[in-house]
Amino acid sequence: MLDANGGSILTVSDVSVHFGGLLALDRVTFNVARGSRHGILGPNGAGKTTLFNVITGFVSTQAGIVRLNRNDISALSPHRRARLGLVRTFQITTLFKDLTVLENVLLGALVRLGHHRNALRAAREDSQAIALAYEQLEQLHLDHLADMPVQQVSYGEQRQLEIAVSLALDPQVLLLDEPTAGLSSAETHAVIDLIRNLPQSLTVVIIEHDLEVVFQLADHLTVLHYGRRIADGLTQEVREDPVVREVYLGTD
Repeated sequence: MLDANGGSILTVSDVSVHFGGLLALDRVTFNVARGSRHGILGPNGAGKTTLFNVITGFVSTQAGIVRLNRNDISALSPHRRARLGLVRTFQITTLFKDLTVLENVLLGALVRLGHHRNALRAAREDSQAIALAYEQLEQLHLDHLADMPVQQVSYGEQRQLEIAVSLALDPQVLLLDEPTAGLSSAETHAVIDLIRNLPQSLTVVIIEHDLEVVFQLADHLTVLHYGRRIADGLTQEVREDPVVREVYLGTD
């Protein structure tokens, strides 16, 4: 899908991945429009996580190209891609639970400011880094947790914090890997509200098992099945696609 102003910010072209004799992705192609909310759907084993790993550089492809802002990033490391603005959260939280909420966001701010992550001690007295970290917490209404150790906040708040850490990196494209996995209904609604309120200039790509979450958030969907793209289009169109309904929703 292309937008009227900037076209596709992220392009996946004919990507294939093999793990031994298993074909995990088979010539997958799709575009993500700048500023869109793009959902990636598919049953277990469809290739969704492998696709995220390819986009972010954690898995190499046997064929195909990944482009960010029309530039081929296929050979770049995950760190280089993150520095270019391609930032990912993980299905299982990757926070430093012995640090405070603020200190976790500070780590993201340090990378954004070009400092080494080991400079956390100095950053605690760096007014610019602290201001950036507090700004992210305030925007997501998490500033009241700033001084709490992460291990003392709820799992739902940790998932929101992970997004705050990602935003501190100043991403162009934010990839959310099952942001509501393991959350209660109330926590899920809080995360949905958080994602809805992200800046419209930010492109968001979401893997999510909960169909209703994706349907609420995404304006465009790509559906995978056994590593192949079986549908790609506006959310309402894909919801009504008979192939998708049969394969993913279990209806005909």
